[in-house]
Amino acid sequence: MNFYNFISGVLISVIFSFASCASAQKASEISTSSDDKMIINSLDKKADHYADVAHQIWTHAELGYIEHKSSELLQTTLKKAGFMVEAGVANIPTAFSATYGSGRPVIGILAEFDALPGVSQDAVPYKKEREGCTAGHACGHHLFGTASAASGIAIKEWLEKSGGSGTIQVFGTPAEEGGSGKVYMSREGVFDNVDVMLNWHPGDGNSAGAGSCLAIKSAKFRFHGTASHAAGAPHRGRSALDGVEAMNDMANMLREHVPQETRIHYVITKGGEAPNVVPAEAEVYYYIRHPHMRDVKSIFNRLVKCAEGAALGTGTTMDYEVIGGSYNVLPNAALAEVMYKSLSKVGGVTYTADERKFAEEIIKSYPDVKVSPEDAENVAEFYVTERAAPYSTDVGDVSWLVPTAGMSAATWVPGTSAHSWQAVAAGGMSIGHKGMMIAAKTMALTGLDIFKNPAVVAKAQHELKERQGAEFEYEALLGDREPPLNYRNN
Repeated sequence: MNFYNFISGVLISVIFSFASCASAQKASEISTSSDDKMIINSLDKKADHYADVAHQIWTHAELGYIEHKSSELLQTTLKKAGFMVEAGVANIPTAFSATYGSGRPVIGILAEFDALPGVSQDAVPYKKEREGCTAGHACGHHLFGTASAASGIAIKEWLEKSGGSGTIQVFGTPAEEGGSGKVYMSREGVFDNVDVMLNWHPGDGNSAGAGSCLAIKSAKFRFHGTASHAAGAPHRGRSALDGVEAMNDMANMLREHVPQETRIHYVITKGGEAPNVVPAEAEVYYYIRHPHMRDVKSIFNRLVKCAEGAALGTGTTMDYEVIGGSYNVLPNAALAEVMYKSLSKVGGVTYTADERKFAEEIIKSYPDVKVSPEDAENVAEFYVTERAAPYSTDVGDVSWLVPTAGMSAATWVPGTSAHSWQAVAAGGMSIGHKGMMIAAKTMALTGLDIFKNPAVVAKAQHELKERQGAEFEYEALLGDREPPLNYRNN
């Protein structure tokens, strides 16, 4: 999943405060310019409109690479605002690029909109599935995409009014949840002309800083055997499920001999149809994670050896399909400082009485977490850390190619984790919409600051080069495979 909602929990414990940063200042103590106020007022006036857009996407709850209605809605919103929209970029039907302006700097904004399977939930503070819907926006990507479009439109309006030069691009990026949409877009050069990239992610708190995450590579290993009667002629059979289980045994032994930061997860996605039939086909789905993409590559290759050995030992054959893969996020402190300054101007989320009541009910559903509804008002201190937070995102590949900054906004009730029914519930009502507008304002002010101070771009790009290293050449972890447009159907 993607992204910054872990920061308030995992990364705040390893915060490094910058003396040059006004991290201790309250939003009310940080001055806002007339241009800042123009952007904030414009977004406030359209808050109900953007809440409606987000709620439509929340209702659609479309899975990765099949987010046709959601993508079209965001494209239409941007077209009506004066953007030139190119649909179907990188050979992905739901990916798009929306552009306004000309010249440099070119500021990109990432927009996600895919939902997750199996987390259907109504917008109520207790567990209740939506009728006729099995998916849900448990990672808040309906808010993500809408806020990104809203911020791009606000920056466009400022460019138009001020007569300033520069380009703003909003990128519709499908299938973040396991589909690696941004990786294919990166591989096809979609972001090559962008000078800096902005993005955000829904969360249970408000924060902006420079941090990292885990690189990941995933694949489905398919074993092929020979079916036979399990009682009458077991000697004629060669069990594909035995191949899967032998691979899993070796993978579990491998855990002792990989770097301790490694994470290996798997599920058996196909194991046979009946106990009295030796399974001719079986499949296991693996994720490999590590704080650095180079280690992910080598550990994955060792996992393949486990699969080959399992096939040899069970008399089966094996093939595998790489499903996804993304780099760890490359921090960029120069750009993150600008975003933090913008978030400090905007501040956090204040609940109404009804929203507080909703939040209190949600908090009761996780009694071991000590939080308060008022925590949504706070803005965490600025941080820079190399430590990898325990999640993965395809923003990682983008961040190795373009200086990238991200933030989190309190779209969920404090204490809420991603991929939960509580996240879906809050994202479907005003708490989620309020947090979304915090993000829209923050990214718009960040873009404004960069347009006014283009030296930030040079500083951020210099930092990117230093962090990449002299020998860096981009190579997607998922190789040259085509986008798995049907991965949610397999």
